[in-house]
Amino acid sequence: MNYLRLFWVFVRLGVLNELAYRANFYIQCLQSLMSLGIGLAGIAVVFAHTPALGGWQPAELVALLGVYQLMGGLIGALIQPSMERFMEDVRRGTLDFTLTKPADAQVLVSMGEVRVWKLVDVGLGLTVLAAALLQLGMALGASQALGFGLTLLAGAAIVYSFWLILATLSFWFVRVENILIIFQGVYEAGRWPVGMYPRWLQVGLTALVPVAFAVTVPAEAVVGRLSREMLGLAFGLALGLLGGSRWFWRCGVKRYSGASA
Repeated sequence: MNYLRLFWVFVRLGVLNELAYRANFYIQCLQSLMSLGIGLAGIAVVFAHTPALGGWQPAELVALLGVYQLMGGLIGALIQPSMERFMEDVRRGTLDFTLTKPADAQVLVSMGEVRVWKLVDVGLGLTVLAAALLQLGMALGASQALGFGLTLLAGAAIVYSFWLILATLSFWFVRVENILIIFQGVYEAGRWPVGMYPRWLQVGLTALVPVAFAVTVPAEAVVGRLSREMLGLAFGLALGLLGGSRWFWRCGVKRYSGASA
C-alpha cells in the first residue's frame, strides 16, 4: 500500500508537469491519433489486396493493433521515462538521492517519472480493441477476458524486465541509449503478428527481443487463438525475467560510484 501511495504521488507530479506545458500535451495527443491512423491505414492497404494475412482476418489485426497501441502506451507512460531518468542519474552520479531513500531503490527507479499524456495511447488502444471485437461479433467471455488480462500482465512484466536489464548496463557502460533506441525500432514489428515473419525473425522477436509476448500473445488471447502452452510459456518467461532482472540490478548497484563516492 505504501508503494501504491508513492506511485500515486509520481502520477500527480506527472500531471503537474504536463499542465505546465498544455500545448505540448495537445500536440502529443494529436501525434498519438496520427500514429493510430497510420496503423489502421496500413491494415486497410494490406487487406485491399488479400482476404487474410498469415491466417489473421482484418478485424483480428485491428485487435492486435489495439493491443500494440495499449502496450506502447504503458511503455511510454511508465517504463521508458523511468528507465531514461535512471540512466541519466547513473551517468551524472545523482542516483545517490534514490539509493539513500528509505525504500527499495529498484521500485523508486521503476516509477521515477510518469508521462501522463502517453496514457492517451492506452485509452485509444482499448477503444480500438473494443471496436475490433464488435466487428468480429464476439462477446468477451470470462475466460477470454482472464486470458487477456493475464497475458497482458505477463507481457508488461517481460518488457519491464527487459528494459531494466538494458538500463542497468549503464553501471558498466556510460551510454546505452542507442540500445534502447534499437528496442523501440524492433517494437515497431509488433504491429503485425509475429507468425507472419521469416523463421529467423520469429526467433528474434520471441527469444531475443520479446515483442511477441508483449503484443501478439495478448492479441491471440483476446481473439481466442491462445493455447495453454503459450500462456504457460509467457508466465514462465515473465517470472524468470523478473528474477533475472532483479539479480542483475543488484550486481549493477554494487558497481555504482556516485557523486558521494
